[in-house]
Amino acid sequence: MIDVIGTDAGAPASLPTAQQQLIREAHWIAAPRRLQPALNAWLNQPKPLIDSDDPRLLVDALKDLDATAPGVVLASGDPLWFGIGRMLGDRLGTARLRFHPAPTSLQLAFARIGRPWQDATWVSLHGREPQALSQALQKRPAALAVLTDPNQGGAIGVRQMLASSGLEASYDLWLCENLGHPDERILQITPDDDLPLDLHRLLIAVLIAKEAAPQDPKTYPLFGLDDGVYLQHSDHPGLMTKREIRIQLLADLNPPEQGVLWDLGAGTGSIGLEALRLRPQLQLMAVEQRAGGAALIKANAERLGVRPAAVLEANAIDLLQGDLPAGLEQPNRVLLGGGGRQRNTLLQLVLERLEPTGIVVVPLATVESLSGVRRLLEDANMTVRISQLQAWRGQPLSDGTRLAPMNPILTVSGTKQ
Repeated sequence: MIDVIGTDAGAPASLPTAQQQLIREAHWIAAPRRLQPALNAWLNQPKPLIDSDDPRLLVDALKDLDATAPGVVLASGDPLWFGIGRMLGDRLGTARLRFHPAPTSLQLAFARIGRPWQDATWVSLHGREPQALSQALQKRPAALAVLTDPNQGGAIGVRQMLASSGLEASYDLWLCENLGHPDERILQITPDDDLPLDLHRLLIAVLIAKEAAPQDPKTYPLFGLDDGVYLQHSDHPGLMTKREIRIQLLADLNPPEQGVLWDLGAGTGSIGLEALRLRPQLQLMAVEQRAGGAALIKANAERLGVRPAAVLEANAIDLLQGDLPAGLEQPNRVLLGGGGRQRNTLLQLVLERLEPTGIVVVPLATVESLSGVRRLLEDANMTVRISQLQAWRGQPLSDGTRLAPMNPILTVSGTKQ
């Protein structure tokens, strides 16, 4: 039997008594070179030591040993979490192995920060480009641990990815260096801080989501705000219209100086609210049926310094089949971002109320939705324009910048003739 024992920086003296006994009874011990001096000093009598720094050479050496003789492999943290455990199991068979985990670097990182981590996700960048981090950030996790690779950008790459995603203000960044060792260091880095020049190679970055601090609305761009400016639904983080798409949809809407704008399926309210920044005299009716949607849109409106005429938490179809707020019954512009499978029904209701020179814009995520929307607009004698928007965002690599594609969007606009 081979006992694979997870260790911390104080091993073997810091190990539980039962695991220390396994080491004393072992016929041989495999350990990293950095641990061997302390191991020799701790043992009362010398034992055969095997270098474990190269896992492949270690496995080859273990295959030649007597399978009946007890042995010990010492590894850092939990051997089955990005450790040597997987290779040992694959090459030697799990029947020969017994695992004794120590706390992982992930556990230690959250312990040092003092934050529960049951909701945390993680991503490893060891030997990988930062695309995996970008994909994780798109979901706006509440807590994200990043196992950095100094050869793939390290902490600099994590920070650059936050900036390129427009999320620097939405996360606290913690750097946890050399965890479990006497010289460990825990740093919280703000967007204005320079990164230390002496960062250790053994480093975990921890991102903790926070509500971006509101700024003076006058300091924001007139439109095309970073995604991180907006508060989002906690149960569906990242589910919002991205900046590049917002800019195009605003152009398609061509908001008039005055009139009524409906934003149906408004989500976070981003498009309608930015339209108000462009045209403060517009009367905006934002409709979102998700629970808490109205409160979220109102909070974002306050952050942007605009005042919608009405923010309603309702099913858009039910709403349009009833009485609407006074003065908002006939829109000049409509953004139809919701509806789902009932999109065509909702669009028909919109067309019945649209002002004679009005414009309706419908963003679509699937090509299957296009034919029904186009047919309804053409049947209403509207001028129809169809386009596809594909945008890319620069993502930092270890030696340059990669253009990462965003999800393509079809936009269909209809203008009354």
